[in-house]
Amino acid sequence: MTEPLLKVDDLDVRYGSSRALFGVSIDVAPGSVLAVLGANGAGKSTLMDAIAGVIPVEHGAITLDGEEVQRLPRNRRAARGLAYVEQGRTVFAGLTVQDNLAVAARGARNTARAYELFPELESRRQVTAQMLSGGEQQMLVLARAIVSQPRVLLIDEMSQGLAPVIVKRMVPFVQTAARSGIAVLLVEQFASLALSIGAQAYVLSVGSIALTGSCQDLLTRPDDVRRAYFSGEHDGSGGAPAAAAGQAPGPQDTGAQDTGAQDADTKNPAQQAVKNGGSL
Repeated sequence: MTEPLLKVDDLDVRYGSSRALFGVSIDVAPGSVLAVLGANGAGKSTLMDAIAGVIPVEHGAITLDGEEVQRLPRNRRAARGLAYVEQGRTVFAGLTVQDNLAVAARGARNTARAYELFPELESRRQVTAQMLSGGEQQMLVLARAIVSQPRVLLIDEMSQGLAPVIVKRMVPFVQTAARSGIAVLLVEQFASLALSIGAQAYVLSVGSIALTGSCQDLLTRPDDVRRAYFSGEHDGSGGAPAAAAGQAPGPQDTGAQDTGAQDADTKNPAQQAVKNGGSL
């Protein structure tokens, strides 16, 4: 059995007096895509932030290629091969496409790899990132992550705010990354999209794992996945959770448009206060 490149064991995270994650354990093997599903407020982005070192953990272990990293700062986790594509298309707005890539690239050859993966960016290499469309910005942050030569790639809400045709363009990138041996952890609200890409999936509900199984299996169990989505009260979003497999609103159902504007931050104020070093 292949040893996991990324292992999360019994993870707890708190924001002040509120527990955001409790008892979460996942493994991601090299060359595989693990999907984490759940409605708004389920704890998906909190999990990603904790793994990447954006926020502290209260309890549990995060192991990267056999080494515990939960006490390391974010930059040292990145140096060990952990790349994080956050939601909201976090480009360096005032830098050109080429300079965005050069920030992360380990050599000119890796920059060239970005244009191989996303030829659409080739003609835009001297354009500042703020002038790109939303789809182009998402391509750029994905390409920037891959040129850093990660061993583990975290992707949070890849489809957010993008038109269906653009989302379909991103799917082969994830599959190619996994085929190259990278362990990919994909967080996605839309179950139908994530289950079509991944090998294994976990459904988070109110900060804990409500359901797990192979993606192929969960695609045949839409009622179970739907119950897992709705298995608890969800905070922060003020709206109903997204439907799950078999009835999940994929990107084609959201009405979202591919614009160049940055997405509004969907994380709750408490989470932002912790990330920004403020008090709760």
